[in-house]
Amino acid sequence: MSSSTRSAQEPADQVQDLYGAYVFDLDGTIYLGDGLLPGAERLIHALRDRDLPVRFLSNNPTKDPQQYAEKLQRLGLPTPIDDIVNTVVTMTRWLTENHPDAVVFPISEQPLIEALDAAGIAMSDDPSEIDIVIASYDRGFEYRKLQIAFDAIWFYKRAFLVATNPDRFCPLPGSRGEPDCAAITAAVEACTGTTLQANLGKPDPAMLHLAVQGLDVAPEDCVMVGDRLATDVQLAHNAGAVSALVLTGENTRDDLEGLGPHQLPHFVLERVDRLLPDWIWKELGWDDSDP
Repeated sequence: MSSSTRSAQEPADQVQDLYGAYVFDLDGTIYLGDGLLPGAERLIHALRDRDLPVRFLSNNPTKDPQQYAEKLQRLGLPTPIDDIVNTVVTMTRWLTENHPDAVVFPISEQPLIEALDAAGIAMSDDPSEIDIVIASYDRGFEYRKLQIAFDAIWFYKRAFLVATNPDRFCPLPGSRGEPDCAAITAAVEACTGTTLQANLGKPDPAMLHLAVQGLDVAPEDCVMVGDRLATDVQLAHNAGAVSALVLTGENTRDDLEGLGPHQLPHFVLERVDRLLPDWIWKELGWDDSDP
């Protein structure tokens, strides 16, 4: 196993070693929409065949881990629920550990609301009762919700703002996307003048620590793989892990220009199965024409 501490100043195109654990982003890394990205299926199977731990992380709170497990099952990658961590999990855990008695107003979709309810977190849409406004990826966002957040924070001056994740948009097939949590956060900040107090998604290192909890793997022997510099790569840096940027989602090689050593990935990969060293490709008879 590798314990490389190589600088990320010059990202490499090839991985030379195997690592002790592999943590993957989902949207834009393993799949896009309802289809697996090239090389994803055979990569995950190859890692598991070598008994290397595989975990999945997502900043997307529009599904809970059960729904992610069901999607991965449909795509041919059956995965235990406990091997999946997303911002529904991290937000719920943060509230129960830090603000168990708070009344919250989630600007979110149903999976987060259901998780908060199951955890016993009180919710209200009465601004005079709200202690915490949660901005999230909400495709049902409307002016009514913004008004409630505004009144709770600006008029009653009792609530503060937190967010599930910092993503500006969620990638969709066909090089498209849709506004994500950062758009909701910006709307609330703009009208209230408040500042976000906590972000519970990547790049918060607690998310990676939670994903590898129970594994006897040092951070520097864990590789975080994703398509976004600001979340996936920065998470790896923040957690002391190895970072691999895959060019199948948001960022391109052009985005690397002018970045400092603490912003660059260790590896830049055209497709996710290039995470395996060349000698394993030869051993398995792989080439880039394979799906």
